[in-house]
Amino acid sequence: MTRITTHILDTSLGQPAANVRIWLERVEGQNITLLSETQTDADGRAAKLTPEPVASGHYRLCADIGAYFKATGRETLYHSAIIDVVIDGEQDHYHLPLLVSPYSYSTYRGS
Repeated sequence: MTRITTHILDTSLGQPAANVRIWLERVEGQNITLLSETQTDADGRAAKLTPEPVASGHYRLCADIGAYFKATGRETLYHSAIIDVVIDGEQDHYHLPLLVSPYSYSTYRGS
C-alpha cells in the first residue's frame, strides 16, 4: 500500500497554485472509480489526496487547471491536466508534482 501526494506550482508566476480542484481516479480496464477529491492549499499542496493508502494499480491524478487560470484572469489552452500512472503498492510514497503555465504543463516523480 502506498500514499500519493502532489504539489502544483504555477511556473508562469513562480508561485504555488492555490485552490486548484484535484481528484484521484483508479482505472481498471474500462472502469474508472473516483477515489478522492480535494483542492490545493495556499502552498499548492493537497494533504488529503489519499487519506488511506492505495494498492498497486493504474491511477489518474487530475487537476482542473482551466478553472484555476480562469479564476486568475488568464486564458489557457488546457481544461485539465492528467497524470496517468501505474503505482507499485510496495513503494511507500509517490510524490507527483505538477508544474503548470497557461500553455504547458509537466510532471515528474518527486521525493
